[in-house]
Amino acid sequence: MSETQTLTPALLGVEHSLLGRKWIARAADADVTAVQQTSGLDRVRSALLAGRGVPGADAARYLNPTLKTDLPDPSILTDMDKASRLILDGIEAGQKITLFSDYDVDGGTSAAQMIRWGRGLGYDFGLHVPDRLRDGYGPSRAAFEKLKGEGVDLVVTLDCGAAAHEALQGAAAINLPVIVIDHHLMDGLPPAEAIVNPNRPDDDSKLGHLAATGVTFMLVVALNRAAKQRGLRPTLDIRELLGLAGLGTVCDVVPMIGLNRTLVRQGMKVMDRQRIAGLNALAAVAKAAPPFTTYHSGFVLGPRINAGGRIGRSEMGAELLSTDDPAIATAHAYELDRLNRERRAMQDDMLRAATEQAERQDNRAIIIAAMDGWHPGVIGIVAGRLKDRFERPAIVIGIDEDGVGKGSGRSISGVDLGSAFNKAKKAGLLVSGGGHAMAGGLTVDGARVGELTEWLEDELSADVAASRAAPVSKVDLSLAPSAVDLALLDIIDSVGPYGPQNPAPIFAISDVRIAFAKALSGGHVRFSVEGRGGDRLSGILFRGDETDLGQALLDAGEKRVHLLGQIKRNHYQGRESADFHLRDMAWV
Repeated sequence: MSETQTLTPALLGVEHSLLGRKWIARAADADVTAVQQTSGLDRVRSALLAGRGVPGADAARYLNPTLKTDLPDPSILTDMDKASRLILDGIEAGQKITLFSDYDVDGGTSAAQMIRWGRGLGYDFGLHVPDRLRDGYGPSRAAFEKLKGEGVDLVVTLDCGAAAHEALQGAAAINLPVIVIDHHLMDGLPPAEAIVNPNRPDDDSKLGHLAATGVTFMLVVALNRAAKQRGLRPTLDIRELLGLAGLGTVCDVVPMIGLNRTLVRQGMKVMDRQRIAGLNALAAVAKAAPPFTTYHSGFVLGPRINAGGRIGRSEMGAELLSTDDPAIATAHAYELDRLNRERRAMQDDMLRAATEQAERQDNRAIIIAAMDGWHPGVIGIVAGRLKDRFERPAIVIGIDEDGVGKGSGRSISGVDLGSAFNKAKKAGLLVSGGGHAMAGGLTVDGARVGELTEWLEDELSADVAASRAAPVSKVDLSLAPSAVDLALLDIIDSVGPYGPQNPAPIFAISDVRIAFAKALSGGHVRFSVEGRGGDRLSGILFRGDETDLGQALLDAGEKRVHLLGQIKRNHYQGRESADFHLRDMAWV
């Protein structure tokens, strides 16, 4: 725990909660008051803004982000003007240009933006999405040779390519021009006609928080502007692409700051208009309806789109998002929904086995679970679940019949997993590897997983220890049960969207007794609490019936407690209510 956190008074006197955490206010009362006096806003909004470092003078702009105020000139990205010029040159010359995109939502939304913009110009981009099992992640020499043989004149990679040195060297050797549009961390510059990546070493745009879909949106803005300068007449209103850009931004779990907040906030409004056939069909299958939120993007639509790349046809997500044919959209939506159910069953089996391995690693800073036959399309989800449960970086590796391990990792704040994978590759421990601070992927010889485990333990243990040495929960406000209602949820939503580096609000519910608690199927615990004035609040603890927190909740009896958690909308039998999602608890 830092010296500042040690000296900060404990909120509600909670120095050591049931999860061993000290509760502190995210923002000091003086800072909240300053925001409130300057902005004229209510106390809740002022507390949320102060806790996110937004001064009162900037409150109006923060609460109402727009492209007009927040979208920078795309030309500030290195190679952006060159990339847009080369693509337009190819279009005007009638060249065959193929988009080479990743198979996740970020890649799919990037490809769909380009396809839709090209269609508005009367041009059809080709599409190639590598198969996760057959081709692995990103570009390869074989893939570029295949495209060259098909007469492709120019390749534009989307959400991949930044670290594909060998593949791009192969493309150069066969005279296949490649433009890279990416956001992943880079180790030097591979050979390419242009590389647009805010995380390239020589880029000064300060847009490194963007997902590839955000970079692609800026590329479309640049293309649109350059096309008009050439006398071309693109017909698509590029604001219609904001729904795709916002969806991809949420699903790639990038920092929800700066331009990302604007893309998501405006993107949700565009999604509500329901003008993209694929999203309409998928929402109908998933029984989702406007107004769409980041929850719909991240937990309803996104997983279904991802299912195609994980265990189905890799290009299905991009096709769904780019088609204007309702019949194709409906067929893809039903198939993706089926694949997602299959993915969830597979994921549950893997999670049980991986959790058993993780529980034997209590003395480790890094959790690494590996097994023969684990599907590479599901390992990232399982890694995320392990990271959340054990509060440590987690890597899950599936080893195929050839002894090759494909791994995916998820990290915690302060531990840069992508850089560690790059270092491990340089050290000769990985066939390939990279990513960004909070997530990464790798390929490793299955026989060397133990060696990799020890190396990562040595490399990251100090960072993990520093991150976990501060068991503090930051709380936005302490509330009575009576304060939790739909009006409060509207206020919370008005300060969003939330995500990494812009955390969803955490509230304390002070001095209540557990009036009811019951374990539900699926491992959840439903409960209600009662304040001293008799006011009640309903809540739930997900996957908690076998945890210490869940047992304490079930056994609380007449003891009075403070609760910590988030406030969410609950839809049940056509009714909407405010629900408390429990994260921690402390005895009064």
